[in-house]
Amino acid sequence: MIEKRVPLSGEQLEEIAKIYPTPFHLYDEKAIRENARAFYKIFSWIKGFKNHFAVKACPNPAILTILLDEKMGVDCSSLPELLLSDKVGFRGEEIVLTSNDTPPEEFAAAARLGAVINLDDLAHIETLERSAGIPETISFRYNPGEARTGNVLIGLPQEAKYGITRDQVVEAYRVMKDKGVKHFGLHTMVASNELESSYFVETARMLFELAAKIKRESGVCIELINMGGGIGIPYRPDDQAVDLKYISEEMEKLYNEIIVPENLHPLRIVFECGRLITGPYGYLVSRVRHVASKYKMYVGLDSCMANLMRPGLYGAYHHITVPGKEELPHDQVYDVTGSLCENNDKFAIDRKLPLIEAGDLVVIHDTGAHGYSMGFNYNGKLRSAELLLREDGSVQLIRRAETIDDYFATMRFPGSPVKV
Repeated sequence: MIEKRVPLSGEQLEEIAKIYPTPFHLYDEKAIRENARAFYKIFSWIKGFKNHFAVKACPNPAILTILLDEKMGVDCSSLPELLLSDKVGFRGEEIVLTSNDTPPEEFAAAARLGAVINLDDLAHIETLERSAGIPETISFRYNPGEARTGNVLIGLPQEAKYGITRDQVVEAYRVMKDKGVKHFGLHTMVASNELESSYFVETARMLFELAAKIKRESGVCIELINMGGGIGIPYRPDDQAVDLKYISEEMEKLYNEIIVPENLHPLRIVFECGRLITGPYGYLVSRVRHVASKYKMYVGLDSCMANLMRPGLYGAYHHITVPGKEELPHDQVYDVTGSLCENNDKFAIDRKLPLIEAGDLVVIHDTGAHGYSMGFNYNGKLRSAELLLREDGSVQLIRRAETIDDYFATMRFPGSPVKV
């Protein structure tokens, strides 16, 4: 059983809320740094090991700056993510562009930044060549189809829009070798928030064997294998965390069994984990507006799906703490809801919690990835602030809350001047 703890007391959160009204996302810098260092230590047998943090998980410059300081790279999926990474200070092959249905301007920007471009489709080769030229380094995203199973979040590989097929993969490398590419990478991403440790060992086996096949059939030596992300975190207290030490040890065995005999050593291996790095160390802090008794008991918060989409979108579990009431009996059953005009705007359904009253603070755990970043403005809801709990215990505003003026900023009202 994993103990879900909040890094600040209820009294401390109340003091913060006097300055930064709820709702807000709060990130724990010390925990993020310690987690990043532990991850690197576990895979230290890999020469040049790096995790390219998935920017989409938590696209805030303060968080990215912490990860840059911890020697991480970034994985980007759009032009704004590329530009954000550049502004923070990531350079060259610290940046990877892994996108799909990619427009020419994204290829051009990635090439200009010296990023590793990870192609998703054979049709992208022509677009890349036309918009940015052929770089010295290229990678392809591989979709194994029926050879692997996905999971509930990412679906079956053969039904996914991502990646080139097994029948296409060797030809893809032949084509790029003929076009003058000198350095080659291989990438996959076949699961999301997966908690089964052996899944990632089998992913390594699949990629190592595929690298050997590519060399034998095309003469291309893969120099970089990107294991993707998808390593899950224990959202539920009774979830079993992924055993990273086991994954690392088994990967090293496979490396010596497959890569070394094929003369592909030394081979760089990287990940692109986002959720694993920051997910457990973010918290959505909200306040109870109403407690309503209808056919069920409802706790209505001042946050909603616009602040945390995962429960409404996926039915995902997020643990909930009521600061100051942790030790009280969890003998009440509530649906914890937001105020959107959508009935799936619920953070929890039939959740056992202590007696809750209007005005109580509520902390929703594990929002450090795919929390704020998946927000939206439906119903005109304004997105919340983001705060950073620094290592010295101070709290820093790292993104202010949206205002009504922000919401109206892109609109053109009747009679207003038209700007082109």
